[in-house]
Order: sequence, then structure tokens, then C-alpha cells
Amino acid sequence: MFAIIQSGGRQHRVEPGALVTIDRRPDAAAGQELTFDQVLLVGRDGGEILAGAPFVANARVLGVVDGESRGPKIRIFKKKRRKGMRRTKGHRSTYTQVRITDIQA
Repeated sequence: MFAIIQSGGRQHRVEPGALVTIDRRPDAAAGQELTFDQVLLVGRDGGEILAGAPFVANARVLGVVDGESRGPKIRIFKKKRRKGMRRTKGHRSTYTQVRITDIQA
């Protein structure tokens, strides 16, 4: 069984027992249980597929927060030729890791 959920403006394919990295959820602490209500599609073991318009009714995905991690450092370099203008900026995103426990559909 698998599901496609929407979290943080992105779509993730999840299965029970999978570790998913989503955008940081500031309200989630390690060990806390999360519920994802925005389920776009559910695929069952027999090959049956439930698709939502846009979300599947009465479908939820449950998970437990494992912790937070940081992504790679992104560097943004801007330059204007012959002007001597050079600028370097960057950032590092923080992600929340969630272990999927159950898919209810």
C-alpha cells in the first residue's frame, strides 16, 4: 500500500515504514505523531487506486517525527561583467524527518 501526500507545497510518495524528508514543521518535536490529511492518491495492494479530486475523502497518513536535518548549503553568486560587482549569498534549508506508520483509507 502506498499514498501520495501533499506537504509544504510538495508531493511525496509514502509507504508504511518509510522515512520521508519534508519541509520543516516548527510545531513538530521529535517523537510527536503527525497526521497528513491532504492525501492525493492511495494505491492498495490488490492494484486498486483511489484518486482524489483534489484529495481522497476520509484518507489519512500517520507518522512519527524522527528529528530534524539540514540540507546542503546552496550558494548564489551574482556578477556583472566589467563593473566589478560580485555578490555571494546562500542558505541552508532545515527539514523534518518523518517515519510513516500507517495509511488509513
